[in-house]
Amino acid sequence: MQSDKAIFNRVSLLVGHEAMERIRGARVIVFGVGGVGSWCVESLVRSGIMHVTIVDSDCVCDTNVNRQLMATTMTVGEPKVEALRRRLLEINPCCEVTAMQRRFNEETADTFSLSSYDYIIDAIDALKDKALLIMRACDTGAVFFSSMGAALKIDPTRIRTAEFWKVRGCTLGAALRKKMKRAGMKPARKFTCVYSEEMLDNRGTSDEDPGEKAVVNGTLAHITGIFGLTIAGLVMQDIYARVPADGTPETHDRPEETH
Repeated sequence: MQSDKAIFNRVSLLVGHEAMERIRGARVIVFGVGGVGSWCVESLVRSGIMHVTIVDSDCVCDTNVNRQLMATTMTVGEPKVEALRRRLLEINPCCEVTAMQRRFNEETADTFSLSSYDYIIDAIDALKDKALLIMRACDTGAVFFSSMGAALKIDPTRIRTAEFWKVRGCTLGAALRKKMKRAGMKPARKFTCVYSEEMLDNRGTSDEDPGEKAVVNGTLAHITGIFGLTIAGLVMQDIYARVPADGTPETHDRPEETH
């Protein structure tokens, strides 16, 4: 469609025809579309990704509005994946968006055809589920990226990327490594994470009980947004790097992990 070409004209101008075709053909699944995942997905769709699956079991609530892209006072109560799907289709009606209101865990893991995707993105909060997804994703041929903890941070300049076992200063990353070592879990390959070494304390108190320290950790939109946009950038960079400067694409159909 001409309108579709117009939307992605600036993308194609930068990356070239062959890379643009690869972007259009890439299949991406994102687990967790909250503060990190929602920004990641939108960036991918705005960059020309045409096949995306979004997975999240939760509904939008009031406390999501400060940092989750599709969360507004008008979408409170809606399934996150449905609110985000509607927004993505407003950006590109031609995009194939599969919304799955489901949790990834031991009971549901086998229902996801992970091997059918080119890119798997982890933006899950729950430690046990996150560890399981890491193990399953690393057993596929898909490129895999994972977000570490984005809460209790305010300085955008301290956001980094590193291989999982080299992530430092992140309590979530440390907890994951500890859990995996205790359980004898070892991912089949290396993978890149987005993280920040910054760790602040909550200064506020819980709205439910003003006399108590906040039960959940404080989070800001610019931090979760940068985490998500960084992961989207890693996907785009990976696709771009697979097309040589002369425009001749590589012959293999699916990407292999290079991070």
